[in-house]
Amino acid sequence: MTVTHLELANTVERIYRRFADLLRVDLIRLGNDDISPAQVALLFNIGDDELSVRDLLDRGHYMGSNASYNLKQLVESGYIERQVMARDRRSARIKLTEKGHELCDSLQEFHEEYHEALSNGRDGEAELEHALHTLRRLEEFWTQTLRYGGIPASTTMMTSEARNRR
Repeated sequence: MTVTHLELANTVERIYRRFADLLRVDLIRLGNDDISPAQVALLFNIGDDELSVRDLLDRGHYMGSNASYNLKQLVESGYIERQVMARDRRSARIKLTEKGHELCDSLQEFHEEYHEALSNGRDGEAELEHALHTLRRLEEFWTQTLRYGGIPASTTMMTSEARNRR
């Protein structure tokens, strides 16, 4: 069976949706109904750091307006603290509050259990490492291809190498 590029993309999308569903179940188990899975992902991306909104957008690849809405909700719910910069009032730095850290810690416990069940020993751990390596390779391929205007990076490299040989 040949795996297509489209199959890979669709699988990645479905995996993310299932992960969001899992986060939703975890939030219900914890009794948290004031935060969405997308907002939890923002909390995990902030982690222990204090960073600018721009840094967060660059780190997590969020769409600006979507992230702005979710960050506003997280501030209002008390999960993050937003500090406006004195020099440029349009800029802000964000960090998790104690409430945000507590939620991440609780969710991390669930995810450690999931990891144990999924990895199931040394062979399972190797499979997970291989899967992560493959996903990162796919991400890098898509990133490089975008840099070259939709032309696969390997094609662009071959073309420039051929030109250099002349």
